[in-house]
Amino acid sequence: MSKIAIITGASSGIGGAAAIALAERGVDSIVTYHSHEERVLEIVAAVKERGARAIPLRLDVGLSASFKAFKDEVAAVLEREWQARSFDYLVNNAGILQMASFEETTEELFDMYHRVMFKGPYFLTQALLPLLADGGAIVNVTSNAVSRSGMGPGTSAYAAMKGALTTLTSCMAIEFGGRGIRVNAIAPGATRTRIADDAYDKYPVLIQAIVDKTALGRLGQADDVAAAIAAVLSDDFRWVTGQSIEVSGGAKMSMTS
Repeated sequence: MSKIAIITGASSGIGGAAAIALAERGVDSIVTYHSHEERVLEIVAAVKERGARAIPLRLDVGLSASFKAFKDEVAAVLEREWQARSFDYLVNNAGILQMASFEETTEELFDMYHRVMFKGPYFLTQALLPLLADGGAIVNVTSNAVSRSGMGPGTSAYAAMKGALTTLTSCMAIEFGGRGIRVNAIAPGATRTRIADDAYDKYPVLIQAIVDKTALGRLGQADDVAAAIAAVLSDDFRWVTGQSIEVSGGAKMSMTS
């Protein structure tokens, strides 16, 4: 039987690319979306082209009150589509990014970051844990904004929540280890996605400055990060847990930086 993953924020970007990368390894998925159903259906089609299956489910990761109903929906989908009572992998990927200096960060923005990027993964994982198979794996998608290689102005609240998620990753690894569940964080660097309202497409001048400071000499693509997620979930990383792995092409490591 195929392995099954749940991937949040999978209508595009890293989440969508992760579903495709996992499909190439024969892994089926439940892919969640918030408001872009047309985009997630494109991911479903791409997964199908690779011989796997993806089932789209709507989920607002910032609304923790909905998680019990979502768990029930997942259980029903597992039974209907796979005749299964559990899934194997969880990718906590859904996120947002809105640049704001420390002085301009409002409580509304801070609370939104907290709901979506820390409280959401915390309580969604808690809700889904009874359905996660023993010996499974979790990847929390964080950011290299938590380290000096990715820190910059305008991201204080964002980076703080990703830092909290990084710490939570280690705590989860300790607590879930008794069930053989591995938990790791993947910390992308600058990656061309639709986050921040397609910032890299709107402001291409930003790209060269990043490239000049990146050891591998280019901007990251969603499938670069997705490949790392798929690898870490796989049995190739069976003896790795509680780690944060930066996937940035060597951000701020270039000799020209």
